[in-house]
Amino acid sequence: MTFLSLKKTSLIIGLTGLLLLLSALGFEYSNPELFLSSSLILIAAGSLFYFASLYGNQLSGIKNNQVWFHALSSRGDWGWLLGLVLTGFYVAIYWFPEVLGYSQEGSSGLVQLFDPLSYLLNGKPATQWFLYGSLYTFAILLFGVKFIWKYRHNRYQIIRTLSVMFFQFGFAFMIPELLSKLNPELDYFAKDLKNMWPLNYYFLDEWHLTNLLNGGNLGMFFLIFGLALIFVISPILTYFYGKRWYCSWVCGCGALAETAGDPFRQLSSKKISVWKFERWMIHAVLVFVFITTIATVWSFLSAHPNQSFMTKEQFIIGVVVFLILIMATLFYWKRNGFDKDARYGLLSIGIIIIAILSVHLFSGKDHILFFPSYKFQQWYGFGIGAAFSGVLGVGFYPILGSRVWCRFGCPMAALLGMQQRLLSRFRITTNGGQCISCGNCSTYCEMGIDVRAYAQRGENIVRSSCVGCGVCSAVCPRGVLKLENDTMENRITDVPYPLGNKL
Repeated sequence: MTFLSLKKTSLIIGLTGLLLLLSALGFEYSNPELFLSSSLILIAAGSLFYFASLYGNQLSGIKNNQVWFHALSSRGDWGWLLGLVLTGFYVAIYWFPEVLGYSQEGSSGLVQLFDPLSYLLNGKPATQWFLYGSLYTFAILLFGVKFIWKYRHNRYQIIRTLSVMFFQFGFAFMIPELLSKLNPELDYFAKDLKNMWPLNYYFLDEWHLTNLLNGGNLGMFFLIFGLALIFVISPILTYFYGKRWYCSWVCGCGALAETAGDPFRQLSSKKISVWKFERWMIHAVLVFVFITTIATVWSFLSAHPNQSFMTKEQFIIGVVVFLILIMATLFYWKRNGFDKDARYGLLSIGIIIIAILSVHLFSGKDHILFFPSYKFQQWYGFGIGAAFSGVLGVGFYPILGSRVWCRFGCPMAALLGMQQRLLSRFRITTNGGQCISCGNCSTYCEMGIDVRAYAQRGENIVRSSCVGCGVCSAVCPRGVLKLENDTMENRITDVPYPLGNKL
């Protein structure tokens, strides 16, 4: 079979499976097991054959030819169409699940098609969230194979991709579903075992804490494990390896961006104006989720005083003391690691939050920060948790690049980024004498970093936004870039030229 015929045949097979899956929106199947398995097998087979036609007959190495001439990967008609389809799917998932067939009285359509798989894994009928989780995991596994095939010349990319595939399939999908089936008497207590606050913004919400505390030994384990992730495991791993340990090796958002979003990584803007907007935007989201969490914990302590070792007043005092200690530590030991606007921004935000909390503590208000806690949850859940992370974060892959959410909205990326910039041994070293200024590194940096500017001067790349994906190194034809974990000394090699993010 010739290359062209293999490519066409694989497309026909894959599209047949996709149409079979989408046909569930308008038909009721008497044998959903057969139709679901047939559609997924056809999609997988067609995709794998297509990947073989793309990379099977080529030598290993850089394969980003003509990405700026394809309608799908260069904001052409196909790219806009795909963006509209993805955006519409996310809107339906979050706000109009009945379009997909979900109903509390009994689902139909596409949601019902996944009932056999749902009964098998968790013993319950499928919901729109099970449908979403299944398709999300399927996409990461499928496009993970494509990514490995494409970057098979780079060992780091192979291992990293296998890692995100493993964590998504096991920790985010299979284990929570199986635990639900094995413990049907317990309330919902786990969704994604690798998620932690602040990405998992509802971790300290009243309903989630109540379910964890009422979940027996298993619920208590997840509570302690989640707190350990936030305050112990994450800071230690970030110190040794940078934020890449999570953003590029574990996180499900990053997994989808790296696999299914790989054809769009070059669309991320490298403009200084965009970087400035990115820095303020992502840290504003982090402040928002911090305030939301304070409000929800206050609400929990007010409603369940017997289930905690501290009162709500003690909690507020603890938060104020914690913020003061963090601010004092940063400004004393790491004051030279901030630009002027970053220092003023952090100081202003810290003073405002401390002042509001202090006023509230002595005024005896019923609602923290003058609003009921559920209002903060609603605002954050709608604006950030749904509209930003889902609708814009994934729906805009073909328009703004694959890491829109990670660059502009993810509070986890903001928190880990500050730790990476100030307290991590990770850096990307450069050999400026070997750089030929081809621009591959900057073009394919999904985080919008102008890597070439660093490489041309032989300056170490230490950026809070860098997720350590290593693609800049993988596409470099001269081996100029190297990901390293070394001592903190001489890690930042500044030169007197504006290069962007210092926080």
